[in-house]
Amino acid sequence: MELGISSEVGTKFPGVEAPLVEIRDVKIQLTNKKLEELKDRIVQEVRKKLNIEDLGKNPVLRLYRNFFWRVGIDPTKKRPANEALLRRVLRGNPLPRVNTLVDCYNLVSLQSCVPIAAFDLETLCGGLTLRFAREGETFLGIGMEKPVQLKGCELVVADEEKLVAIYPYRDAEETKVTTKTRDVLIMVCGVPGVDKKLLGYAKKLCVEWIPSFCGGTPVETPSSIQP
Repeated sequence: MELGISSEVGTKFPGVEAPLVEIRDVKIQLTNKKLEELKDRIVQEVRKKLNIEDLGKNPVLRLYRNFFWRVGIDPTKKRPANEALLRRVLRGNPLPRVNTLVDCYNLVSLQSCVPIAAFDLETLCGGLTLRFAREGETFLGIGMEKPVQLKGCELVVADEEKLVAIYPYRDAEETKVTTKTRDVLIMVCGVPGVDKKLLGYAKKLCVEWIPSFCGGTPVETPSSIQP
């Protein structure tokens, strides 16, 4: 699986990158005791080193906020996924519990401050492209009651048939990872200015933690293809 970047996106956001990794033959459960223990440990570490009042000063989070403004999303109303997770735990709430794979990549996002997307490979058709939405396209995200109509300024990920994500905000309902998923595509969602080493660190955690709690074999994929 490859991710192409449209020339329009490459021109407006030079340096944008979203590393991919496939993990084949996973066995996803609703919960795992050892994963819950790791979640508790990471959450406690995050609460010790961060406080919610200072999140606006965090340089990585600021890059994602600025990116949201540039693609027409108000980050004070729709928080970047990485910041939303941090705010959740810093308010004293637990991390969401969905299934072991989703919980793993949420934990990676919490640890690295980088948003992670995941797609059931069986639901994807052809390669992926990071492009601007076309005015009037519709998108049904995970947890949404009905599709939304896009304005055309949003950045989206599309396969050859459909939209699979609003980047880097929300994944599509149709391609979400469930306990029936066997092969998964992980996307590390970078924005201009984010250090490639940080993206690599997030990918490394995914490759380590997901097989540890979900099994499966990582398969390297090409880097984002620039126009």
